[in-house]
Amino acid sequence: MDLYWMIIAIAGLAAGYLIAKLIERNGASQVVKNAQDRAASIIKEAKSEAESIKKDKILQAKEKFLELKSEHEKIIHGREKKISDVEKRIRDKESQVSKELSKNKKLNAKLEESQNELDERISILEKRQQEVERLHRSQIEQLEVISSLSAEDAKAQLIEGLKEEARMQAMTYVQDAIEEAKLTAKKEAKKIIINTIQRIGTEEAVENCVSVFNLESDDVKGRIIGREGRNIRALEAATGVEIIVDDTPEAIILSCFDSVRREIARLSLHKLVTDGRIHPARIEEVVQRTTKQIEEEIIEVGKRTVIELGIHGLHPELIKAVGRMKFRSSYGQNLLHHSREVARLCGVMAAELGLNAKLAKRAGLLHDIGKVPEMETEIPHALLGMQWAEKYGEKPEVCNAIGAHHDEIEMDNLLSPIVQVCDAISGARPGARRQVLDSYIQRLKDLEDIAFEFNGVNKAYAIQAGRELRVMVESDKINDEQASQLSYDISQKIQTDMTYPGQVKITVIRETRAVNIAR
Repeated sequence: MDLYWMIIAIAGLAAGYLIAKLIERNGASQVVKNAQDRAASIIKEAKSEAESIKKDKILQAKEKFLELKSEHEKIIHGREKKISDVEKRIRDKESQVSKELSKNKKLNAKLEESQNELDERISILEKRQQEVERLHRSQIEQLEVISSLSAEDAKAQLIEGLKEEARMQAMTYVQDAIEEAKLTAKKEAKKIIINTIQRIGTEEAVENCVSVFNLESDDVKGRIIGREGRNIRALEAATGVEIIVDDTPEAIILSCFDSVRREIARLSLHKLVTDGRIHPARIEEVVQRTTKQIEEEIIEVGKRTVIELGIHGLHPELIKAVGRMKFRSSYGQNLLHHSREVARLCGVMAAELGLNAKLAKRAGLLHDIGKVPEMETEIPHALLGMQWAEKYGEKPEVCNAIGAHHDEIEMDNLLSPIVQVCDAISGARPGARRQVLDSYIQRLKDLEDIAFEFNGVNKAYAIQAGRELRVMVESDKINDEQASQLSYDISQKIQTDMTYPGQVKITVIRETRAVNIAR
């Protein structure tokens, strides 16, 4: 509108200017007329132009308005969509909350019902208890009136009378027992020992250092030996057992003084022959698995032994030690058989003497557990076994019987002499022990111990009945020159420290392995 009036004003000024010029030229009347006509045309043109401009501006304004309106509607539509989504989520949450509230209400109702029921039961029980207490008090009051004594006085008099009577009976019984024992002690002791020995039937010790592995055919021998003997060498190195393949039909001889190693070799060879894959890597894998199997078997043997003897509550570590006895010998006598025999002897003798037979069996079974340590020690086996028993919660009587069965400590209970006597009975019977075999085994162990005194030694095995010592060394600590020197040093050490028949061959084996895994 301002532009419109501006155009009109400009047109008026132009008309006035033209009128003035015309007046100057043609005179006033003519000028006025011409000016009016000119002004009218100018005003008309100005109005027309103004109307055109007005229409254009109105159209532009409408277009701008429509554009702004469209953008505003889009924004409004987007906000409405977001609001509807939020409302939907709110409605879903409200429905979920309402469901949870309904569940909680039901649970609360059930809980309240259960609580009310419990309260009623508790109140009924309290009433009954009060009634019982009232009746009890009334009965006590009646007794006190009848006896003219209070309840505490009556209890004291009764206990005192029972104590005196028991003391007199005990003294009489002890005196009679002492007098009878003095008269028949020696005779009864002999009778008990003889009866105990007669009631225990045991086998003689038959310890050997070889096992025979039977084969389906002699063709398997070649596969066991392997190309250039690599399979049999790998098996001997992994187990420490000498494998003798000779002309014996369908049989291979396993030679080793250690029965655990021999059993590992036998089971490993059985698995390899059954599977059919026999090569050094497979041999090491099977030997490792078999070693774990033997450890599990040791635990199982211990469990069966304690169950058979009726011993309960033995610590797992003591059960494991009992199982290890199966693969140990003492003077040629299998240690597990010896311990089981001593346990039965102790049980019979304790029963004859009126003592705790189960506790005596427990002490007899555990008396030699110090002979199966996992690591070598200088402590006597009786004291070591006593320390283990104390560590794993055995009773003081059992611990003392273990520690005192070779007179290392003083006996302080009756189980200790029983265990000592039964140990002597088991070891002294004909065929129980073989001193020669034990000395031979000790010599083989001494050979291996000398090898372990040198640095870099990983494994050491005495084979060929003690005529050869094979030593496995760690390749990163011992080189080839040091291996030769180590063989010489071990031979000189054996010559200086040991007495043995014939000669001993020392073989030092050093190998380097590079292992990678393809994934």
